[in-house]
Amino acid sequence: MHKPLFQKTFITNRRFMAEPLNKPKRPPQIRTGLTDTGVKKAADKSARTRAREFALQALYQHLVGRNDADSIDAFTRDLVGFHKADSAHYDALLHGCIEGASALDAVITPLLDRPMAEISPVEHAVLWMGAYEFRQCLDVPYRVVINECIELAKAFGGTDGHKYVNGVLHKMAPSLRAAEVAADQTK
Repeated sequence: MHKPLFQKTFITNRRFMAEPLNKPKRPPQIRTGLTDTGVKKAADKSARTRAREFALQALYQHLVGRNDADSIDAFTRDLVGFHKADSAHYDALLHGCIEGASALDAVITPLLDRPMAEISPVEHAVLWMGAYEFRQCLDVPYRVVINECIELAKAFGGTDGHKYVNGVLHKMAPSLRAAEVAADQTK
């Protein structure tokens, strides 16, 4: 006597569908720490990366809603997951970018191929953060600043916004971090 290869499964209107008895196993999932879109999963993010994400959201509120820094700060600190962020870095980015907005725009604008008004608020905020970190956060290597800004633009910006951010920040780095860029190019 042989074993049946299929089992009958009841479907509506008294019809049956053949279903294999031995279903093949799915291959095990490979855990890369990335989502389907290539962005880091929340568990794999550093405190500074989280701080940059919250700062970006706060700067977006400032650019779009014209809200003041203190109300944005209070709102952002109440968001889920903020306790995992580097609050000192968040404070520096948020308040430093808002207070130095005109100086940051003066650094960014000559590197753009269009007026600042045509840049999306997300890319504008990311460029502010990149320029601020180039100038004020000398403990962060310039390549890390560029990479973090690209990742923010990928996660929050338009389809190809990260490419634009990459180009602008690569033009900006030699003027704001000349020694570091020169040392990196001689390697």
